[in-house]
Amino acid sequence: MDLDFVQWPAMAVTLLAAWLVAAQDKRRRVWGFWAFIASNLLWVTWGLQAQAFALIALQVGLFALNVRGARKNDPHARRA
Repeated sequence: MDLDFVQWPAMAVTLLAAWLVAAQDKRRRVWGFWAFIASNLLWVTWGLQAQAFALIALQVGLFALNVRGARKNDPHARRA
């Protein structure tokens, strides 16, 4: 199955995520990190079919950083 088309939504979601993460509003930043997580999954999907293993490794690392960012910016999270 050819998933070449996935790179375009992945690119669009990545750009949207970057725009949201740069927002001053905390909720928008959280949405930005979740959008980045979605883009990580899209890029991994594309990378698997393209056998782009360095891209997949990068996305796994960025996924971990985006989960951390989402948690640190969650306005509802309790701080210990």
